[in-house]
Amino acid sequence: MRFPDIFGRRDGSGVFYGWWLVIITGLVMVIATVPLFHAMAVWAVALERHFGWTRAQLGLALTLTRVEGGLIGPLEGYLVDRVGTRRMVLIGLVILGGAYIFFSRVENLWMFYAAYILMAVGQGLGSWIPLMTMLNKWFSRRRSSAIGWANVISRFGALLLVPGIAWCVADAPGRIGWATTALIIGISILVLAGPLASLIRNDPKDYGLLPDGETPRPAAAAGSGASGPNRQQDMTAAEALRTPAFWLIAFGHGLTSMVILAIMTHLGLLMVDKGYSGQDAGWVISVYTGVAMVFQLVGGYSGDRLSKRLGLAFFTSLQAVGVLMLVIAQTLPMFFVFGVLFGAGFGGRNPLTVAIRADYFGTSSFGKILGFSTVPMNLLLLIASPFAGWMHDRYGSYELAFLILAGLNLLGAVCFLAAVRPRPRGPRPAPPAAFAGNQGER
Repeated sequence: MRFPDIFGRRDGSGVFYGWWLVIITGLVMVIATVPLFHAMAVWAVALERHFGWTRAQLGLALTLTRVEGGLIGPLEGYLVDRVGTRRMVLIGLVILGGAYIFFSRVENLWMFYAAYILMAVGQGLGSWIPLMTMLNKWFSRRRSSAIGWANVISRFGALLLVPGIAWCVADAPGRIGWATTALIIGISILVLAGPLASLIRNDPKDYGLLPDGETPRPAAAAGSGASGPNRQQDMTAAEALRTPAFWLIAFGHGLTSMVILAIMTHLGLLMVDKGYSGQDAGWVISVYTGVAMVFQLVGGYSGDRLSKRLGLAFFTSLQAVGVLMLVIAQTLPMFFVFGVLFGAGFGGRNPLTVAIRADYFGTSSFGKILGFSTVPMNLLLLIASPFAGWMHDRYGSYELAFLILAGLNLLGAVCFLAAVRPRPRGPRPAPPAAFAGNQGER
């Protein structure tokens, strides 16, 4: 396939700017999400060693990040629809960088929780909801692929960054320790915030462009309806909330993410219990991150061509099989098999959970819709990490906790399977053939 066919050039002179935004999205997600979430298993080992906190206490930190998501997710959605992704990313990254600097000065448990809440606020304001809203406006036919490529960049960053953080915070001579590592991350985010935000463009309409780099169609053709299977009339947030599909997708997303949050917190601690080191956990995280990176593309490719609903059910079931392997794993190769299965399921479903919402509900109120969907999702995520920690503290192992979470994961697959596309409503006025644009921020 020729390069222009892959990257959707607007004309023969340059690459469609939406693909540059895919790269920028991936880079922002690397600095905003990888150290906070993907490296949590590594931080947990270092903090337990330094402070002696229990597993339940450590698990509560990620729970507090979900409190943030549940409380201000709708606000994040409202703000991104109101002021645009560019300003949201700048504000969020500045808060996040400052929160990491505060994290580097933590001396007790309550400071640790406060730092994680602040980091979660910065990450929430400047990462997932704003960036996914932007990409869903810049792409339609290639929506799943665009989200998949952005996630590939994010996972590649995790592939490099998580082992690096694990090396820096390890209890060994010559390592800089967790506090200095957090300080360096915070300063780096503050330095990068302005340049990355300056490259963001909120909506192709502002620049006289159409999604996917398509050329404007004549008015008659534009009014004739959808030009592909992914086109859907826009719904308001209130209209989306009245559909069964909205709630099934939200709960399916939450049920399948519970185990991910628990693994992010407890995988390193689980492996330490079985005689492995935090560095070993870092390599297992790299395995499932690398496999997820590849399957982001598999999921994105299939989602643009096949049923996203069926794809979500398949990949979430595969993710659950990986969790079952984690329960029985005793040797390092078995942990690597877990990483392959879990990464394939997690990676494949990731672009589809976002793209299916835009297919079903449209993009004009996408930020609000995505923000509201985080409320039931985060209510489920609230219990995942402390539940696993409490089960360990009570029974001395994680096996029962992860068996239960694998079962909930499969229930999430059923929710996705039942989330049928909402029926189209009556026709609305046809959009204009081309957009004049205001050449600026909305």
